[in-house]
Amino acid sequence: MVTVFVDGENKTANIVDWTLYSDKNGCVQLACHFRSGKKYIRPFSACRVEPTLPSASKKFIKKGQSDVQVIENAQVVGNKYVLINYPNSARWYVFKQDDVQLLAETQLKQGTVFSYFRDIAEQRWQDAREDKKIIPENTLRQLDKIIADPETVLEAYCNGKNAVRNGLDSYIYPFGLNESQMQAVEKAFSAQISVIEGPPGTGKTQTILNILANILLQNGRVAIVSNNNTAVDNVYEKLAKVNLDYVVAKLGSADNRVKFFAAQPEKPDASPDPAPTKESLHAQIAQLKQYLRVQNEVAQLRASIDELRIEEKYLSQWLVGEGIENLPDVKRYGFTQQKMTDLMAFLQSLAEDGLSWRNRLALLFKFGMVRTASLNTAAKRQVIFFALQRHYYATRLQQACDELTEKDLFLTRNDVATMQERVTSGSLAFIRQHLEKSIRQGADVDDENYRNKFEEFASRYPIMGSSTHSIINSLAPGVLLDYVIIDEASQQDIVPGILAFACARNVIVVGDRKQLPHVPEKTDLPAPAPHYDCASKSLLDSLFGLYGNALPVTLLKEHYRCHPKIIHFCNKQFYDNQLIVMTRDKGESALSLIVTAKGNHERRKSNLRELESLMALDWDSTTNRGFIAPYNAQVNLSQRTLPAEFISSTVHKFQGRECEEVVFSTVIDKKADAKALEFVDDPHLINVAVSRAQKHFTLVTGDNVFAGNNKHIAALVRYMTYYADDSGVHYSPVVSAFDLLYEEYDRSLEKLNARLNPKDSPYRSEQIAMRIIKDVLVQPAYAAITVHQQILLRQLVTNFDNRFNERQKEFMTQGASCDFVFYYRVGKQPFAVIEVDGHYHDTHEQHERDVLKEAILTASGIRLLRLRTIDSKIESKITSFLLGSMQNNRIELAG
Repeated sequence: MVTVFVDGENKTANIVDWTLYSDKNGCVQLACHFRSGKKYIRPFSACRVEPTLPSASKKFIKKGQSDVQVIENAQVVGNKYVLINYPNSARWYVFKQDDVQLLAETQLKQGTVFSYFRDIAEQRWQDAREDKKIIPENTLRQLDKIIADPETVLEAYCNGKNAVRNGLDSYIYPFGLNESQMQAVEKAFSAQISVIEGPPGTGKTQTILNILANILLQNGRVAIVSNNNTAVDNVYEKLAKVNLDYVVAKLGSADNRVKFFAAQPEKPDASPDPAPTKESLHAQIAQLKQYLRVQNEVAQLRASIDELRIEEKYLSQWLVGEGIENLPDVKRYGFTQQKMTDLMAFLQSLAEDGLSWRNRLALLFKFGMVRTASLNTAAKRQVIFFALQRHYYATRLQQACDELTEKDLFLTRNDVATMQERVTSGSLAFIRQHLEKSIRQGADVDDENYRNKFEEFASRYPIMGSSTHSIINSLAPGVLLDYVIIDEASQQDIVPGILAFACARNVIVVGDRKQLPHVPEKTDLPAPAPHYDCASKSLLDSLFGLYGNALPVTLLKEHYRCHPKIIHFCNKQFYDNQLIVMTRDKGESALSLIVTAKGNHERRKSNLRELESLMALDWDSTTNRGFIAPYNAQVNLSQRTLPAEFISSTVHKFQGRECEEVVFSTVIDKKADAKALEFVDDPHLINVAVSRAQKHFTLVTGDNVFAGNNKHIAALVRYMTYYADDSGVHYSPVVSAFDLLYEEYDRSLEKLNARLNPKDSPYRSEQIAMRIIKDVLVQPAYAAITVHQQILLRQLVTNFDNRFNERQKEFMTQGASCDFVFYYRVGKQPFAVIEVDGHYHDTHEQHERDVLKEAILTASGIRLLRLRTIDSKIESKITSFLLGSMQNNRIELAG
């Protein structure tokens, strides 16, 4: 029931209708319509309509439009009209209620999470020096401008919610594609908040561009933001290369906006090339999707073959060094890989004397070996053991090469490379055709008026670029974009990162937690929850902490930048071997390790000795070279010392860049304190330093400086020692693991032990120990190491030098083995041994063997722990031993 009062008199019974409108002077008028057809008009200020209800809404939207407008006040008059009053204006505007939607504010800004973020911003503003207050003051001002819209990402983030989205019906890929990039694009549209982790060289920008294209195809509006201009500039440049930069508005700082509007890009006059139909393009993409998995399998096979060949090379070198060259041919037995390792495990389990009738029966029925004369002594069995090792590699390599040939042929036969190009070019033509129809030629907007004409502006420039510090200032008040993409989010502070959350319905966050993080500002303000803590978390960290496994995340796996030998270190050390290396190893020298002579050469965060050692090398003058170091002092010294063609910078400033050759100088020497060691040996810093190199990486470091810290540089030195081509530069008194062989050998041993009599104490005690060791190694503190069983002592240490006497050498050649050998995963270097001693170790003969083994291991720098079967607290002894061994590992490299 609506009641209309005019000049205080109730006119409701006398009229058939009433209307509101604004006259030419902007005054609101009420017209009363009578049955006679006449109407009576009075200023609305002299009238009253009941009900008239004030609205708490601070934003409204005209139906059928996406342009959200900020308002000061609103009144709903007679359930028929809405009167709107804008900020800084006394005028009221009349809208039919059916034509507008009032948007209610939530309690976000009164909540503890937002209040904490605002307190952080205010504290930073108050604590800043006078000449540094501009940025924190700007951040605080933008936080206060935020309107608490229930649709925003900020609302979801502060309340721990993440709405599920339906995704798109189909996708296009105008900037190229691979398997994980396709997954990333699809998953980006599956939730309100999603994450893409982009390790170095995996096509992160290419993925962002494909996402932008799919947003444009839906006529959506999107901002691409970052805490630095470089990341956003990369997007600009790649769009410009395909003449699509005309849809981008380069906003951000006031200077950027002025420059953009002074030279707005024009829409191309020429009509785009014909595009395939939507149906044919999507059929091609669906077909290609099947082949991309095979493409990745080919890359993984190549990596596996390279690894097998390196291990085979080391085995061959060891056999030659031991004088074991004329091994019997075991190929005639036709053993599978599994049978070979099973036989090796069986031979290793036999006693030192001859074969029993049970042993002969086992050899006959399990391995098909009728004649066993070649196995009737321990020495002969050892020869067969080595022959099986060599044949294992030959067999596995042949199988891998055959599989590679088959898959390569499959890709060639289906012309997958051409299909990828066809999908890319077809997608590009398709988006160009779409933009030709959806983007108008010009827009009558400038730096002064574009916010007031934002609907027109956003229709012309649906992609907007900005820094996170300026995104709210760059948009019209209260505008909600369909998407915001935040790049380099691992370097983004939570505040001001959340400013981007406040102006979009959906966010796609891109970064890499394994690269250099942001440097958080200190605060004593307590966070409402650990994942919101601005003193310790980046924006990317915060999302992982808040949503955990429920967060939609895609890791970009295919790597295209570095030589395989370079990026495989990062892959093994930091990415859990998840990267798929698409570059090819064609035998080039990719790694150089320079270990300076012992001594204290560091002076005030610079090290001239490392630079002098570097100058002794020959350099390829045709490549671009970068010199990076953790400290500015070393960079400055290098600029005075090295040739001018070196690009010198700190690691932190080199993130996002690359060079064909990169030299990394670690600077510090053995007198460095724990703080300096932790700074230089930081995993993020090492990951960035190594992954800047495309073709060749050189490490310059002090002799054994990082061995005690035993973290990432120690792992890098081990890795380079193992994989570098010039093995003569390095010397180690131990033999690296034949890892791929030992993995299968371990499984065979476990299978054999399971069949043996459980009451037989040697096997029983080793099984128990192995279970405990496996339980220990799953803990994060031991992620860098692995264990193998029953490794021959002579394949653990080198016995060709004068460190060992004749009895020790004889002992090794007689087949002595170690129960459990611990290796570093990266570099495959052994560092510790655990022996399980039963009652039989009380004999004089066994005691002598134990003494010999311990002396050999000690001389080789490998620590030994003996566990007795009657010991208690075995797990704590193992953990203490392993931690101590990792801390005290001091295997030195020859200078």
